[in-house]
Amino acid sequence: MERVTFITTEAGDDLIVSFAVQGREDPSAIETLNLMRTPKYEFIFEEHERGVRISFDRHEDDKDDFLQKIDYTEADAIIRIQTSSRKYRLDVRKVDTAELKKMRKILKKMNYDKKFQASGV
Repeated sequence: MERVTFITTEAGDDLIVSFAVQGREDPSAIETLNLMRTPKYEFIFEEHERGVRISFDRHEDDKDDFLQKIDYTEADAIIRIQTSSRKYRLDVRKVDTAELKKMRKILKKMNYDKKFQASGV
């Protein structure tokens, strides 16, 4: 399980949720797990190229990794993310509730077309 220290969000032409994940070897080091979607320009892509793209500093070689499923269990403070090539479990106990609220709002916007499964968001 990965420990998240904070979350940042953006809601412009790009919809972005970024998780600041503590480094495994050095807890003071931060690795970023990004979820990004650009609905404004998706019409130019083929259907299989549309959706929420995932990138993680730890896996820089993953080019076309898309969000398939996200589950947020508020009581346990855990977010489970399944992509086309990986699974992540994020511990968000240390994240501010306002940041979690913004995250949920952006994830709902990202899923306007039900491109991925979502629960708890």
